[in-house]
Amino acid sequence: MTPDVSLSLAELSIAELNRDASWHNLISDFIFNSKYDALSHPLLHLAVDLVIFSVVILIALTVYALIKKVVFRIVTKIAQKSKNTWDDLLTESRLFTWLSMLLPAVILWKSSPLVFRQEAYMTIVSTILEVFIILMALFSVNSLLNMGEKIYCRFEVSRQVPVKSFLQVIKIILAISGLIFIISAVLGKSPVLIFSGLGAMTAILMLIFKDSILGLVAGIQLSANRMVARGDWIEMPKFGADGEVLEVALTTVKVRNWDKTITTLPTYALISDSFKNWRGMSSSGVRRIKRGISIDMNSVKFLDDELKNSLKSIRLLEDYIEQKDTDILAWNQKQELQPEDTLNARALTNLGSFRAYMNAYLKDHPKISKQETLMVRQLAPTPTGITLEIYAFSLDNAWVNFEALQSDIFDHLLAILEAFELKVFQNPTGANFEALATHH
Repeated sequence: MTPDVSLSLAELSIAELNRDASWHNLISDFIFNSKYDALSHPLLHLAVDLVIFSVVILIALTVYALIKKVVFRIVTKIAQKSKNTWDDLLTESRLFTWLSMLLPAVILWKSSPLVFRQEAYMTIVSTILEVFIILMALFSVNSLLNMGEKIYCRFEVSRQVPVKSFLQVIKIILAISGLIFIISAVLGKSPVLIFSGLGAMTAILMLIFKDSILGLVAGIQLSANRMVARGDWIEMPKFGADGEVLEVALTTVKVRNWDKTITTLPTYALISDSFKNWRGMSSSGVRRIKRGISIDMNSVKFLDDELKNSLKSIRLLEDYIEQKDTDILAWNQKQELQPEDTLNARALTNLGSFRAYMNAYLKDHPKISKQETLMVRQLAPTPTGITLEIYAFSLDNAWVNFEALQSDIFDHLLAILEAFELKVFQNPTGANFEALATHH
């Protein structure tokens, strides 16, 4: 018996309502319960399904617009008025972009089994939407991790315990898990089966992610032992690194050298090879000065009365010379020696007096630490003369200030050297050769 074309929804029997309880089937039966076979063609079914799905898409787009234009703007205004700074990162990130696309996709995904009568089309649409949802979820979690890293880097502890390498491991795990869920959605298989098959691929995965695994282990050791952190000054000549650590990542460490170039070295190299970390110097507040002046040995001599009286006028040497004169006189008298007997008697030298002056000058300097080691030592004679070396610590360890202080100290010492009738050693060149030839 052929049903009447003018059959309406109100005239459907109770049995038909029980058989087709869904609103979709009610509408479809109303359209396709016709005496014309052409109206029951599968393509017409698909066309009706697409029309209904278009309505669902319109609803999803409305939800997207509400989230994007209303919710996002409200959250942005609240963040701008808030005194906190971490919520500014929330609005600057793309988290709301991914979330605004995630909810409409979920609506479409949940609606697709109700819209499409044919299982093939329903499976295709559901799979595409499921893959899209997985990607949006991954992007959302990735944005949260990036935002958390930026917030963490604002705290001082981030310099001691970097977390970038650990976050990268989490991102890798999430990416692999997301890929597995996508494959399971496309194949229509349970992800448990794919996860169970990873055991057989362990060797291949270890080969592929060798650097990541080594970097993870190295990152744990570096963080646990606090060997290197962001902002440290390190030297690693093997890789040409000499500068400030910019980033300690999973597989690489970026160092900005002092010439503004960037050196990238493997993270595990900081464990397997040696490097110098200047953090101790930076945190101590002082910086070592270790530099010397080479004295011409031919200018070394005993002090005569004229030179001695001249040096006594130097405030820093006055007490030293008087004390030394008293000690030397007592010793010579005990040995029954005359000061003129330079072969046997003790006497002051210009080199020793200059060394005493250098020591007194450093102790009197306001920018030299008095708590750290401070001395002026005489090194063994070499073909380049006798070196008087300063070993002291500057109270200012900033590079520019430190170099300026060191230069000022040696400028002064070189300028006053003539008062001790000492000469700096330097290899004769140019005009000096002419002076030597004239002298001889």
